[in-house]
Amino acid sequence: MSYPKRTAALASVAALAGSAVLMAAPAARAEVVNVNYQCKTPIGDKSAVSPIDIKGVKSGGGYKLTMSWQKGVSSSPVDLGKGAMNPSATIKLGGADSGTMSVTGPANQATVPANTPIKINDLTGTYTPKKSGKVTFTAGVLTIKALGTTTTCTPTNSPGASLTLDVTAASGSSGGTQSDSSTSDSGSALPQTGPEDSAIALGTLGGTVLLAGAAGALWLTRRNQAARARR
Repeated sequence: MSYPKRTAALASVAALAGSAVLMAAPAARAEVVNVNYQCKTPIGDKSAVSPIDIKGVKSGGGYKLTMSWQKGVSSSPVDLGKGAMNPSATIKLGGADSGTMSVTGPANQATVPANTPIKINDLTGTYTPKKSGKVTFTAGVLTIKALGTTTTCTPTNSPGASLTLDVTAASGSSGGTQSDSSTSDSGSALPQTGPEDSAIALGTLGGTVLLAGAAGALWLTRRNQAARARR
């Protein structure tokens, strides 16, 4: 093969490889982000840094998100028995969407000893896209309820997004108007009730009485005329 032809062939292979790389580009990007939490606890303020991981898996018309803590972010001065601690958190939405979503999880499945970092179980929630495009998911406020108390941990270091998804909103999910169930076509109108109906009903009844009265008067008139004719 001549040099020009070989060069052209290699260029074609490189172009195809580049196209394949572009076609295989992932629709999701995830990374572990260090989050500096400042926690308001019943025994005072505390701080802790924990790497946060958020993963998203397609589920029906949305995505199931799982938020994971790799380190504990608070502690308790007393033992927390099994089932005594209930965590929840928010995730901030960015990019093509905005606002927050909630993730929740099970209570602690084992006793948490006093004065040891509290390990948060994985929290999950479902995100349904409202707009199409790249949406980012960033760790928000963590809430821990235990033994009748509430601890709130807020990120203070403006952490970056732990997950980016390229999403597509479901068509027809917004912009439409719902028909009023109380409005119907004239051919299928439901009977009405109320004073107007009563008036119509009474009017009909009155018309019947009037007709009966007129018939009775006519019958009496004809009877009197026949009697006079016989005389």
